[in-house]
Amino acid sequence: MKRISITGGTGPATTLTLVEAPDLEPRPGEVRIQVRAAGINRPDLLQREGRYPPPPGAPETLGLEVAGEIDRLGEGVTGVAIGDRVCALLGGGGYADQAVVDARHIFPLPDDLDFVTAAALSETLSTVFANVFEDGRLQADETLLVHGATSGIGATAIQMAKAAGARVIATSRGKAKADAARALGADVSLDARSDDLEAAIKQAGGVDVILDMVGADYAALNQSVLRPGGRWSVIATQSGARAEIDLMRLMLRRIVLTGSTLRSRSADEKARLITAVRQQAWPWVVAGKVRPPIEATFPLSDAGLAHLRLEAGEHIGKIILVVD
Repeated sequence: MKRISITGGTGPATTLTLVEAPDLEPRPGEVRIQVRAAGINRPDLLQREGRYPPPPGAPETLGLEVAGEIDRLGEGVTGVAIGDRVCALLGGGGYADQAVVDARHIFPLPDDLDFVTAAALSETLSTVFANVFEDGRLQADETLLVHGATSGIGATAIQMAKAAGARVIATSRGKAKADAARALGADVSLDARSDDLEAAIKQAGGVDVILDMVGADYAALNQSVLRPGGRWSVIATQSGARAEIDLMRLMLRRIVLTGSTLRSRSADEKARLITAVRQQAWPWVVAGKVRPPIEATFPLSDAGLAHLRLEAGEHIGKIILVVD
């Protein structure tokens, strides 16, 4: 098999190198996937830099989501067959032409869904569902505020919230991104570089749920615009992890502050989550309502260039590695 290795352990994108490795064999309860495409996510950048080590037992190879065809079944696996087209949520190992994964962590692809788009779904869909719909308890006719709205996660959150009948307010950097968020379905799309975010969100009526990938810089804003009973879900801290929280405001407004990561969850918890996603959100994918935009594709051998594209921060949607 071929996979991407981080030469020297950690470092810049230029340390990513395509190498050969022994073929993978699925263990009991696992399937092996012939990978056709793999999604790139910001945690991959952090792992490459040595700031986000894989959990115990996970592969050292980067990559949290793939799409392809099952080509081998581990002992005891039922309900799927060799040749099935799937996408999968991984603990690591996606930057390769083979991946093994718990058979409970896969999604079956509808016929009209190509591998590149499918590779953008597993991590994003599961993250948004866990944080917006489970922890955030977003309901139809409520309002979701999405920071970083044109990222892969942000774009997926907009589409999922709209599919659920919710209203969406989006923030992003620059007019082009604000226009893109509006095109994705945001009811109100704000340019964080030029708009008065607090005034505009309050004028729009405030929000019930916040999906926050920014962190410290937006902490005061988030506390100000949440309605009573609001839910604030933190999934990244790109502007910093330390913020001032007004506990009295949280008490008086009954605000719930929560946060989570996906990768560190147990296999059983991921299986539970994926079952819930398949039941409640996957029908939106099948119906074509949730299809994250693809910013760019790169050959597997150019994983370093793909990382540089993501690091530049100008992308709209997902960046995908394609395996020939």
